[in-house]
Amino acid sequence: MRAALLQMTSTDIPAENLETVKAMMAEAVRGGAGFVLTPEVTNCLSGSRTHQKDVLCHEENDPTLAALRDEAARHGVWLLLGSLGVKTHDNDGRFANRQFLISPQGEVAARYDKIHMFDVEVTPEETYRESDGYRPGTKAVVAETPFARIGMTICYDVRFPHLHRALAQGGAQILTVPAAFSYVTGAAHWHSLLRARAIETGCFVLAPAQTGKHSASRGPSRKTYGHSLAVAPWGEVLADAGQEPGVTYVDLDLEKVAEARKRVPSLTHDREFDGP
Repeated sequence: MRAALLQMTSTDIPAENLETVKAMMAEAVRGGAGFVLTPEVTNCLSGSRTHQKDVLCHEENDPTLAALRDEAARHGVWLLLGSLGVKTHDNDGRFANRQFLISPQGEVAARYDKIHMFDVEVTPEETYRESDGYRPGTKAVVAETPFARIGMTICYDVRFPHLHRALAQGGAQILTVPAAFSYVTGAAHWHSLLRARAIETGCFVLAPAQTGKHSASRGPSRKTYGHSLAVAPWGEVLADAGQEPGVTYVDLDLEKVAEARKRVPSLTHDREFDGP
């Protein structure tokens, strides 16, 4: 299977981002990809909760989701929407940061709501409280496809190895980690975290990313790290997209998963232990 990682600089205007994804999908298909992956918050990257309330939709009415389901069916490819910001019916009005796996027939094959919220103070000038606007998910997801079993995670989830271990022990061969990673933390940790998750689990790790400075019609602008990565089960970086928007290809050989796990079968070596 040839996968294509779409590296984007999403704005806070969903219609603009949709056109960008459609063009990049067409390029990916021309390049031979059968599995196309987009970054976190593909539809809208915004720091303004007011603006998000104005432009985000419930899943059943989301025009980005509907259009990209049609595109997946038109091109006959698997599409992983890294995530969309969508409204929920929760009483507190918070959104969901939701990943969608779309089949070549345009059907939603699986969905996953980001579990771990990015509530951090990276620097005094760069503070995030993702849980103020988004409610965390509660369920880990492994999706079945004809070419691989896919464990679905999003961005900050990468710092929680037990989630990825559970996905691998639940059958995942590929882990998806679409992201809008902070430039500061990305430069320090991105490559190390993704390689570690691949090595620990014997999975391929596919991490399409947002990149560059994101314009905003309301609220603060934001800078993300880029460097969409594909990592092999033995930990080698197979592809690094750098910092420019574009399409990055990687050919996946699932025999490499079995090979890595045979060499170091750590997924079968868990032991109970007493707490500190």
